[in-house]
Amino acid sequence: MTGLSDIIHDLINRLDERKLTAAPMNRPRHRDKREKAGLSKQPSLNFDAAPATPNNGQNPDELSAAPLVTGQSAVAVAIAKSAATGAVGKFTDTAAVSKSAIAVSVAESTAPVSVVESAPSGTEAEDRTPVTSPVKLPHRRATAESMAGRQREISISEFFTKNRHLLGFDNPQKALLTAVKEAVDNSLDACEEAGILPDLRVDIQQLEEERFRMAVEDNGPGIVKAQIPKIFGKLLYGSKFHTLKQARGQQGIGISAAGMYGQLTTARPIRVTSRTGKGKPAHYYEIHINTVKNAPEVLVDREIQWLPEHGTRVELDLQAVYKKGRRSIDDYIAQTALANPHAEIVYAPPSGEETRYERAVHQLPAEPVEIRPHPYGVELGALIKMLKDSDSRTLRSALQSDFSRVSSRTAEQICETAGVDADRRPRNVSVMDAEKIFRAMAQTKIMAPPTNCLSPIGEEFIEHGLHKQIKADFYAAVTRPPAVYRGNPFQVEVGLAYGGELSGDELIDQLRYANRVPLLYQQSACAITKTVLGVDWRSYGLSQSKGALPAGPMVLFVHMASVWVPFTSESKEAIAHYPEIIKELRLALQEVGRRLHRFLRTRRRALEDEKKRSYIEKFIPHIGIALQEILGLTKQDVERVVVTLKEVLERSHE
Repeated sequence: MTGLSDIIHDLINRLDERKLTAAPMNRPRHRDKREKAGLSKQPSLNFDAAPATPNNGQNPDELSAAPLVTGQSAVAVAIAKSAATGAVGKFTDTAAVSKSAIAVSVAESTAPVSVVESAPSGTEAEDRTPVTSPVKLPHRRATAESMAGRQREISISEFFTKNRHLLGFDNPQKALLTAVKEAVDNSLDACEEAGILPDLRVDIQQLEEERFRMAVEDNGPGIVKAQIPKIFGKLLYGSKFHTLKQARGQQGIGISAAGMYGQLTTARPIRVTSRTGKGKPAHYYEIHINTVKNAPEVLVDREIQWLPEHGTRVELDLQAVYKKGRRSIDDYIAQTALANPHAEIVYAPPSGEETRYERAVHQLPAEPVEIRPHPYGVELGALIKMLKDSDSRTLRSALQSDFSRVSSRTAEQICETAGVDADRRPRNVSVMDAEKIFRAMAQTKIMAPPTNCLSPIGEEFIEHGLHKQIKADFYAAVTRPPAVYRGNPFQVEVGLAYGGELSGDELIDQLRYANRVPLLYQQSACAITKTVLGVDWRSYGLSQSKGALPAGPMVLFVHMASVWVPFTSESKEAIAHYPEIIKELRLALQEVGRRLHRFLRTRRRALEDEKKRSYIEKFIPHIGIALQEILGLTKQDVERVVVTLKEVLERSHE
C-alpha cells in the first residue's frame, strides 16, 4: 500500500505548491453519523492544471479516478482518511481503498464540478448524495465595439419628449396652464418690445373630456414669415437667451415645448397665423416638430384673409384638464393682469363667460436696455471663450469693450494684479494667464452693473393694481434699490393689501412673480416663500405659527425683476436661494411689515379713542342734569352746557 500513500502525498504536495484554495462544500446530511463514526471530510480542491499521476501498479478500478488533464480543466479531489488512525495512506486492504474513494472529476471550466465525499461503509455511501456546485465564468454580453455602435447623439427635443415634466407638462391640468402661460408671455414681450400697449385674447375650448383647444391672440408686431417655423417648431431657438436685459422669456423653449406636448398627446400640429403690418399678407402655418432632428416640419404654408392689421395668433390642441380655483388658468390670468396694469386681457374659459381685465394705466413700462456682462458674474470658462472670440487688439481694450463698468484704468489695474501684459492680444492669452485675470477681477473693486436693463413695476402701479382687483382697507408697496447676484442686476418689489373684504380666518394669500410672470407652482421650493416664512410677522401685528405663513386678511405681492432670473428648473416655477436675493427680499418684506404695523397701531388707537368718546358722549347729558341740580340752571343753560362739552370732545380728537 506504499504506492497509494505516495500517490496521496504527491497530490497534496502539488496542491500546496500551487497555493490553490479549496472550493466550499455543503455539509453532508449525515454529518452527525460521520462524526460519531470518527470520520472527517476533505474539501474538494481546484487547480488549473495538473499532470497525470501514475497508478504505481494499483488497479484503476480501486482508485475510482478519472484521468487528470491540463489546461482549463477543473479537478475535484476527495480524500478519505483512515477512521482508525486518521493517518493519510494507511489502509488495511484494497477494499478499504475502493470504499475510501479518491474521486477525481475532470470537466471544462463551464461544466459543473462533482464532488463525492468518502464514506466508511457501503450503507453510508449509499445514503450519501453527491453535491454539485456550478463553476461558470460570466457570459460576456457586450463588447466595446457593440456598445459604441449603439451610441448616438440625443437631440434636445428627444430629451424633453421623455422629460416633459421638466418643462411643466407633468400633469394634464398643469400642462394646459403652462401652454397658456408660454403663449401669453411671448405676446406681452413682443408688444412691449415694439412699443405697443398689449391687447390679448385667450380662448379655451373643450373638444372632448380630456382634450382642449387653446388659442392666444395679440396685437403685437407679428413675426417674419421665415422665422415662424423656427420659433414654433424648434426648441432652444429665440432672441433672449444671449441678451442681458429683463424679459419674460429666457431660454427659447416655452412655446415650442407647448406645441411638442400637443403633438405628443393629440398628434395635431401647432397652428400659427401672423401679419407684420397693414397691407401685408397674413401667413398661416401648421407646424410639426421632428423630435429626432429638433427641426420644424411645415405641413401647411399659405396666405389667408385675416382682419387684424398686425399681430399673431397661436392655436394648439392638447390633452388637458380644466379646473377653477387656485393654480388654475383663471387664477393665472387674474394675477397676470395685476402685475401688468398696462395690458388689456380678454379671457374666454370653456364655460363661454368672457372676463375682461381692463387696462389700468395707459403707459408702457420703461424699456430695458441690454447691457454687457459684469466681471463679477463671468466664470473662468466663459472668460476664456470671450477672450478667444474678442476682436480687440489688446487685452486692455478687450476688457473695456466686452465688460460693463470696466474703464481703462480698471483694466490696467486688473492686468497689473494678474501680472499679465495689458498690450497682449487677447486671443494669445493662455489658460493659466486667463485664470490669473479671472482671480484679479474678483480682487479689483468694480462698480455695480447699470440698472437701466431692469424695468420694475413701480410702487405706484403695484398699489394701483391691488386697488383695482382687491377691496381692502390698507395698501402699501416697496421697490428696493437694484442689487447684484453673480454679476446680474436684480430688483425686488413687495406690495400688500390688508383688511376690507379679505378673509381673516385663513393664511395670507401669497402672490409670487418673476419678471411680471406669476409663479403658481413649487411654492415651498422658492426663495420668496422661504424668506416670507423667515420674517417674524407677529411683531407687525399678524398671527403666525412656527414654520407657516402668517394668518390674517392680507394679500402679499412679491416681485423679482432681473436680467436673468435664477429659476430652479426649466419650468420656471421657483427662484433659487441666492443669499443676495434672500437679503433683498427680507428687507423689502420688513419695510412693508413696518408700514402695516403703523397702520394697525393707528387703527387700534382710533378704535380705542372712539370707544372712549362713545362713553363720554353717553354721559354728557347726565353731566348737564347734575349741573342743573347743583347750580340751579335753566333748561336752556343745560342745553348750552351739553353742546359746549361735545364741542370740546370733538376738538380733543382732532
